[in-house]
Amino acid sequence: MFDKLRNALSSATKSFGQKELKEKDIDEVLSGLEIALMESDVATEVIDSIKSDLKKRLIGTTVEKEKIENIVKQSLQENISNLFNTAGKIDILSNIQKKKNTGEPYIVMFLGINGTGKTTTLAKVAYLLQQNKFSVVIAAADTYRAGAIEQLSEHANRLNLKIIAQNYGSDPAAVARDAVLYAKSHKIDCILIDTAGRMQTSKNLMDQISKINKVVNPDLRIFVGDSLAGNDTVNQAREFHQYTKFEGAILTKSDADARGGAAISIVKITSTPILYLGVGQEYKDLKVFDKEAFLESIFGLEETIEPQTVRVETQAKPKEGDIVTNIENIEQEVKEPKVTLSTPEIKVETKQEPKAASKQDLQTMDQKDPFESLSTKDIEKYSELFNIQPPENDKEAMELATKIRKWISQGRPKSELLEEQQPMEQEDTKPKKKRSLFGWGKK
Repeated sequence: MFDKLRNALSSATKSFGQKELKEKDIDEVLSGLEIALMESDVATEVIDSIKSDLKKRLIGTTVEKEKIENIVKQSLQENISNLFNTAGKIDILSNIQKKKNTGEPYIVMFLGINGTGKTTTLAKVAYLLQQNKFSVVIAAADTYRAGAIEQLSEHANRLNLKIIAQNYGSDPAAVARDAVLYAKSHKIDCILIDTAGRMQTSKNLMDQISKINKVVNPDLRIFVGDSLAGNDTVNQAREFHQYTKFEGAILTKSDADARGGAAISIVKITSTPILYLGVGQEYKDLKVFDKEAFLESIFGLEETIEPQTVRVETQAKPKEGDIVTNIENIEQEVKEPKVTLSTPEIKVETKQEPKAASKQDLQTMDQKDPFESLSTKDIEKYSELFNIQPPENDKEAMELATKIRKWISQGRPKSELLEEQQPMEQEDTKPKKKRSLFGWGKK
């Protein structure tokens, strides 16, 4: 990572060692350094700051020629390091725990334009929170882009997450508010709000983000930028920060970025930290940004960026049949949305904790609804007669549907429960609130 920026800085500093230290020579080398930094996507404001600092340190000093390179490199390191120190750090997991202790949900809103990987990054953060034993609900507040709700629903399905959504064209702030109300009433630890991926130059759409911000007052606003978009990412961060003062940023596709200037520029322009780097196509491919490792990678030290995901308790290698964590094809799957949300009702997935299902079960459920062809009247009557609770997973759903069909074929008996129905009875004798079976499997 960041090879281009590292090589550019190395080339600029070596040229000092080949000249006597005079003001004219410094200006010439700084001019070359400016070009190298611009090619590495460092913003103009940052370049000017670096040049000014180098001049103050070098002009008027007497330094042995062979030591100039080290002095310049040290000056660059200190300048960039100070930028990150000023921005500070945010420990998301710790902050969520503190908010949880107060009995309130922690609200995170994601910002960014289409194509930067914002929705996928939200899913990665959700996975990270799950691994750290936090409950999560997702708000599908991108009600503009075709396929946005289906894409987010697919992530929620793969991670067994709750999702709250309304129709396309609905008020995004209303969706976010509904998610907050649900989280508070169900003691959910964290709310992740997906917003429309709009161009930063669209004032009307940017005003919608400001409205969401005012309605739900998020604890954390995260800007998601594409590491490969160069100065365009910096311009996006600048515009979003003017409308909504986000507290941190996540850079996607960092595993393919050979420059590194975007991270430096965003921190300089917004004075906010880089929180995570997206480094792959799986849910687990979200790494905590490490300033020291970043500086080492730029200035050619032996170590490269290998930040570790914080406080993840379980990192078992996925096996065939486990919940799918590879997400590279989700966007392709939802290009032509097949799901139509026809009512403004809140769609809620009832499962909180992810459970592994067999590959065969998942494929079967993807192909057919187990309750298809069963009438609403029969399902409700069966549930009432035998006090059946909604199924907890796909396997139980298929077993329950089979038992209902057999009950119908036997003339719908009202008093005696068949022996093969007994396993569906709950062993827990505590009174439980009845819920409709029709909420199973739907969001």
